[in-house]
Amino acid sequence: MSIVITEKAAGEVKRIIADQKLEEGTLLRVGVAGGGCSGFSYSLGFDHNFDEKSDSKYEFHGIPVVVDKKSALYLDGTTVDFYEGLERRGFTFDNPNAVKTCGCGSSFQA
Repeated sequence: MSIVITEKAAGEVKRIIADQKLEEGTLLRVGVAGGGCSGFSYSLGFDHNFDEKSDSKYEFHGIPVVVDKKSALYLDGTTVDFYEGLERRGFTFDNPNAVKTCGCGSSFQA
């Protein structure tokens, strides 16, 4: 399995979907894009498209998740969680493939 979405992260995704009144069947797309201070950056977004040839589809805690196969190479084994503290709040990525990460945790080098 390419990635894991924790129950806490799935709960936050459900909250966002409800707050933004997104339509039923909305997918959480997790990916990797070139850029960021370490070479690659993580991407999270909502999508309605799933291509069986280029995407892998999972479900975690009632949230349908899609990852394109190119991103899956960099995300294999990654856990997406949600952190809420006094100093910051947001999604976190624990990626065993990351050789180096930036201080904010939103980009990495593989």
